[in-house]
Amino acid sequence: MRHRKAGRKLGRNASHRLALYRNLTMSLIRHERIITTLEKAKAVRPFVEKLITLAKKGTLHARRLAIARLGPSGIAAVKPDEGKKDETPDMRRVLVKLFDDIGPRFKDRPGGYTRIIKRHERRLGDAGRTAFLELLKEGEVKVKAKAAKPAPRIEEEEEQQAEQEAQPQEAQPSATAPAEEKKPEESEPKA
Repeated sequence: MRHRKAGRKLGRNASHRLALYRNLTMSLIRHERIITTLEKAKAVRPFVEKLITLAKKGTLHARRLAIARLGPSGIAAVKPDEGKKDETPDMRRVLVKLFDDIGPRFKDRPGGYTRIIKRHERRLGDAGRTAFLELLKEGEVKVKAKAAKPAPRIEEEEEQQAEQEAQPQEAQPSATAPAEEKKPEESEPKA
């Protein structure tokens, strides 16, 4: 049994799983939106968010920690020249884009930099569930649900409340009368 064992194994050993996380993170930083299986997206999300938190700090120590976590994939080019004439190559390193573009984008956000959107299309071959894993845009906030309106009141309850308010106050016992009677007794001089 796997009691208190956090994380997903994804059918890989530890070094293979780390390589998968690094590759998915590099692709996410490059393209800012990737399609992967739902399980992989849920597993890599904390890895990516911790790197973005380091990028928000922007210190030398944070850069060194990010290089250690990203490994060799951190020095890859963002958009290498692949022979496409219509696109200009972005020869910056993935690490530079992380610290120069993505970190400042989320400087005021306390967490939750990524979003997982489930897709209705299954993967060909094994029919695995797929999802988008994407970075949020600058200034994007979570849409909060509207507060529920109170339930409509029943007319009978309203009539009963109106009757109770209309009853004379004499029928109701007064809480101030006994207090007034005690005051004169206390004011008598003591011998």
